[in-house]
Amino acid sequence: MSTPQRAAAEALAWTRRPANLGRAVTAELVGRIVRGHHPPGTPLPPEPALCETFSVSRTVAREAVKILQEKGLVQVRQGAGTIVTPPSRWNLLDEMVLAATIAEDETLAVLDDLVVTRRLLESDMADVAARQSDEETLGRLRELVDRMDELVDDPATYEEHDRAFHDVIMRASGNRIARAVVASLQGQVIHSARYVGRTARALCVASNAGHRRIYERIAAGDPAGAAAAMFAHITDAWLVRRSGPGNPTRLRR
Repeated sequence: MSTPQRAAAEALAWTRRPANLGRAVTAELVGRIVRGHHPPGTPLPPEPALCETFSVSRTVAREAVKILQEKGLVQVRQGAGTIVTPPSRWNLLDEMVLAATIAEDETLAVLDDLVVTRRLLESDMADVAARQSDEETLGRLRELVDRMDELVDDPATYEEHDRAFHDVIMRASGNRIARAVVASLQGQVIHSARYVGRTARALCVASNAGHRRIYERIAAGDPAGAAAAMFAHITDAWLVRRSGPGNPTRLRR
């Protein structure tokens, strides 16, 4: 789509005014910045122009710009106005920013980075879980793995149990910050078709074989083995789901 066509489409889309104007204006501006409609180093349209474009009050426009600052997408410079910042300054843990970035990333590099981050954190948490899991935790992990063997023909329910399995391990590690980061990242992409990828019985079977290896290493009190099993599981699970251009070099070790 050409730039004029995209601008026309954006203008048409905005005529369907949403109920929560402040959040909607912010989301629209986040999308336009990420798409390059407002490139880094260029000024965001001034407040009156934003009011006219979105048919909102100055209060709504001002609040939207303030939120963009909090997300790291713009910076107010004395005498220069509100300037769009480079992607390196964007808060990719923010729901709007991450969703818009993933939507525009044709190479899947952002999702690759998300998987790399997740496997580093969860590998460490599996290591700790192998050191300190009690019988109740081990019982719950065994129960989930056995149940997932029965759910390989039901990908949606299998996925719910998959998330529960990983969360039990994260809780067992006691690392609340790492768990919160993983939960935040997962929460942004859990319904993204580009992240979920292909779902099939064979993939669920292979996935749960990975879960069982993780459980066995934790139950054996083998921290290094549990970490290695988690690292391999998260990497392999993504590679078989991944469907898109670009070479996932970030995942290689």
